Amino acid sequence: MASAYIPFTFSGRPYVYDGKGAWVFIALPKKTSKEIRQLFKKEEQGWGRLSAVAKIGTTEWKTAIWYDSKQETYLLPLKNEIRMAEGIQIGKAIKVTMFI
Repeated sequence: MASAYIPFTFSGRPYVYDGKGAWVFIALPKKTSKEIRQLFKKEEQGWGRLSAVAKIGTTEWKTAIWYDSKQETYLLPLKNEIRMAEGIQIGKAIKVTMFI
């Protein structure tokens, strides 16, 4: 991991998005989201998208987080391959480290 990245570690519970499709997300804590937004808002792309590297267990991948103005937090999508590799279950707390 490049030293230019800032790490953010948090825990949360994955949930299935309630809209079209079966996306699974983990919402970042509001305090963490506020800190990220203060530091990186000017780097956001369309729809509040911010590039990141995420790590759960031993699985690390390039991804993006999106700012959800309704929840006032960033959302990290969890692809099926990541959930399978780490045995992630909906509603069960997991620890995430993100690098932005």
